[in-house]
Amino acid sequence: MTATNIEDPRSTADIEIDSFNIKSISTLKYYQLSSATPPHSGYLRRTQARMLQLRRHHKISQEYILPIPYLCQVYHLLDLKHLELVHNVSLKGLKVGTVSQFEETSSGGSVKFKTTLAPARNLLKLWRQPVVEAELTLHTPYTIELNIPVYQDRNITIIFNMLPLGDNIHKLFIDIYTDLAFPKPILQVIFHCAACLTLFEDLPYLRRLAKGNLQRKIKSRKVANCDTMKLFKRFVDLYGSSFEQPDSIGAVELRPRSLPNLVS
Repeated sequence: MTATNIEDPRSTADIEIDSFNIKSISTLKYYQLSSATPPHSGYLRRTQARMLQLRRHHKISQEYILPIPYLCQVYHLLDLKHLELVHNVSLKGLKVGTVSQFEETSSGGSVKFKTTLAPARNLLKLWRQPVVEAELTLHTPYTIELNIPVYQDRNITIIFNMLPLGDNIHKLFIDIYTDLAFPKPILQVIFHCAACLTLFEDLPYLRRLAKGNLQRKIKSRKVANCDTMKLFKRFVDLYGSSFEQPDSIGAVELRPRSLPNLVS
């Protein structure tokens, strides 16, 4: 599969966000204040712009401090197969199929991939068709988005923001958006329960990753190049050199090898 190299059509001026808008999104407010080493300002502007686009469909926010390296969370979120291997209870037998499209951007990229609900009596079919094409986007090294089509051309969008607080600890922000025509309080209860359940499923897997040699693999560029790992391979290609420095006692600020339009 050949990657299509695309650039974000928005200029820096297009994604400037005023302080009032920043304060109106709680995730962004704490995203800026929670660490002595905040994400690069160019990345933060991209995240702000996307979250402001989705703001009117916002349903819930959650945040967690996890004693697990930030890299483990990135690996886990960008590995498409984890949806069926780790979340076989909450997603009730969902299968990840072929990757139909892979595109690169200056700070990340996106993949579109087929997902199938295998069991005939799957409760998730109340929300979506048995076979849909989902999209996973790496906006920046700190922001990942999952978009899932549901019925009648509506969508559920989940944005994960990660803030490294040190080599072995990070803060995870989860924001869920949807234009589903259900009462907001009902959707909020469902989404809060679903987010808690999936995180509970994630923790044993994240702990196993933390005991492995993930950072060593990134430093040596020994990353699988299969379709389901293309976004993580893109992450390593862009930001892997940031991990070639000696281990530090604080968070690593990730900068790609060449990203002139984001350096400010």
